[in-house]
Parts: sequence; structure tokens; C-alpha cells
Amino acid sequence: MTEHPYGYIKEDKIYLKGFLGQEDRAIGEVKEDEASTIRYFEDRYETIKQKVEKLKKDIAENQNKGSFLMKLIHLKNALMSYDGLGDFPALIRELEEQEAFLEEIIQSNRQKNLEIKKALIEEADAIKNSTDWKEASEAFKELKLKWLKTGPVEKEVQDDIEKEFQDILDVFYGNRKNFFDGLALQAEQNIKVYESLLEQAREAHDLPDAKTAFEISKKIQKQWKASGRVPAAKRQPIWDEFSKLNNRIFSRFKRVSQNTPSLSPGLMIKKIEKLAEEMKVLSRGKIDDTKLAQAKRLQAEWKKLPPKKPRNAQQSIGSFVFFSEIVFEKSFLDKLCHSKYPDFDAKAPEEQVTIKSGLLKDLIARDQRELNTVKENTENFRTQESDFDQMMRRKIAAHKRKVDVKNHILKELTNN
Repeated sequence: MTEHPYGYIKEDKIYLKGFLGQEDRAIGEVKEDEASTIRYFEDRYETIKQKVEKLKKDIAENQNKGSFLMKLIHLKNALMSYDGLGDFPALIRELEEQEAFLEEIIQSNRQKNLEIKKALIEEADAIKNSTDWKEASEAFKELKLKWLKTGPVEKEVQDDIEKEFQDILDVFYGNRKNFFDGLALQAEQNIKVYESLLEQAREAHDLPDAKTAFEISKKIQKQWKASGRVPAAKRQPIWDEFSKLNNRIFSRFKRVSQNTPSLSPGLMIKKIEKLAEEMKVLSRGKIDDTKLAQAKRLQAEWKKLPPKKPRNAQQSIGSFVFFSEIVFEKSFLDKLCHSKYPDFDAKAPEEQVTIKSGLLKDLIARDQRELNTVKENTENFRTQESDFDQMMRRKIAAHKRKVDVKNHILKELTNN
């Protein structure tokens, strides 16, 4: 039997002495002679030793040291069954030292990753209820990218922290979806307003009294300017006909120059006060189809009043307009709720109030931004023309009334 510091040859077989609890193991056969066989298996050991040295060098030179952990573990396991002659326990000790070093780094990195992700969660939580959709969407896009680039955390907290971040994302993107769904529904409602104004223009055009037609025309043109946004492609055909009808009404009025008989100021004030009070009563509580029909009837009566109204009736006029908008805003809100939640009527009253309040807050935020934009535009484009200034003041008042109407409904909801 031929001896070797790490093995021996016996009966034409070469053996590696057992180490780390392993028994002696045959690693090959003598092919030509014993000396060349021993050299062959010593060379194999040198080859695996060089792999260990290279791995250590790679770990030392690379920043992302933790990425080498699995490669190290696989190499360490391979040494236990590798066919070669040499000091395998020494190589394994070297790899175990490196493994402990890497695990310490990984543990430290995971703690840092946890701190980073907690900070990202705080940033996301701070803007999850933002209604500045463009800016907030960009911010969330950046936060998600940072989250994905941040490495793993400890397994025991991984699921919880991922869920916490995702829950915040769900709140923001859910709110954004609700808002834009509301905009789409609002646009549908707005187009109906334009269609209604067009129908009123047609009716005014067919009236025999040119002055009455002209006064109605002026009123509905102001309402057109104050109406909400819709896609231009849908609004343009309606506008083409609307403007043509109003031009014809104006031309006829100019030709005829006919005066319109009016009520006495006292009778007109009483009529206005009566209509305003009826609309106020109608606006309270839930708006059903019956109330909606009554509101439309009151509006029809209002339209029959002479366009020029007494100065003493301004408060009642404002009241009629305000409570009219409450009726139709409540109706719109109800349709929005049923559109988003088909089972809305089956929900508990408290949940219905919560849903309506959330949607109202989104709509109020949108209207407030539009009001701010109109105010800014007014400041930026001031002119010496009194008509323009008057028009902008009315536009601001209309936008402010939208906000006030929704706040009135929100207050009524939360106080019930």
C-alpha cells in the first residue's frame, strides 16, 4: 500500500482519507503507474483550490458581495464529494470564514433595506390621499421604482412590509380611479346640459315674441359659458347649431325691436320668493324621480319670468339658483354611487354616507382647483374691458357656487 499525506493507493485504487466525519473514499483507479495517478489527483485538487481563491478574490473586489453567497455554498458542498488529493478541510474552513463574512454583510444590508422601505412607506403614506393626480402619480411611480431597486429584507417581515406598501398604493390608485370615473360620468352629465341648452335655443327660436326669445338667448349663452367640460368632439356639433340659432334670434330681435310686457315689480318679487322657497324645501333630503320632476317644473316656471328682475329680489334669485343646483347635484351624486356600486341600495346607511362623502370630497377638490385656475387666469389676463371683467366675475361666482353646493350637501350628509 502506497501512502500519501491525504490518501493512499491500495489494490490498484486510490483513496482520499476521510475528513470532517467522512470515511475514506475511493476516488479513482491506477491507470499507468502510481506516481502519475497521484499527480493527476493532486492537480485536480489544485484546480478546485484555484476556484476557491478566485471566488475569494471576486468577493473582495465586488461591491455586491452578498450575491456570491449561493455560489460559495454550492462550492463548499462540492468540496465534500470532490475527487482530488489535498487539504480539503483547509479549503472548507476558508469558505466557511467567507460565508460568515457574507452573512454578516447580508444581515446588515437587509436591515438597511428595511429602513429604506420603511422610509418609502412613510413617503407614500404622506401623499396617498393627494388629489393632485399628475404630480402624485409621478411621485408614486418613482417610489415604486425605488422599492423594486431596494433589496430584500428578513423573511419574517417581508410579507408584512410588502402588504403595507401595497395597501397604500391601493388607496391612491383606488382614489384616482374613482376621481376619473367621476369625471367621465360628469362629462356625460355635462353633455346633457349642453343638449338641454340647445333644446332651449330651439324653443326660443320658435317663439313668436322676439324680445322674449332674445332674453332667453342671452341667458342660455351665459349658462353655456359656465357649463362644465366635455370632449371637444362631442361639444362642437352642438355648439355649431346652438350658435347658429342664437345668431338668428339676435338678428330677428334687432329687426323687430319689440318690447316685452312685464309683471309689476311687487308681483314679480312675490313670485320669485315663492319659487325660491319651494325649491329650497325640495332640496332637502334624498332626491327621487318625483322631486326631480318637481324641480324641473319649478325651473320651467322660472324661465317664464321676465329676464330683467327687480334689484330687491337678488337674494331670492340667488337662493333659487343655489337650491336648484343642490337638487341636481344630489341626483348626479346618487347616479354616480349606483354606477360605481351596483349594490349601493343594499349597503348599510352608514356605508352609503361614507361612500357619498368620499366621492363628494374628490369632486370638491376638483372644483376648487378649477376655481383657483379661473382666479389665476383672471389675474393674468386683466383688461380694461368691463364686459370681460363682468363675465370673469360671473364665471368665478359660478365655480364658487359649485364648491358651496357640494360642501352644503357634504355637511347635510355628515350631520344626519
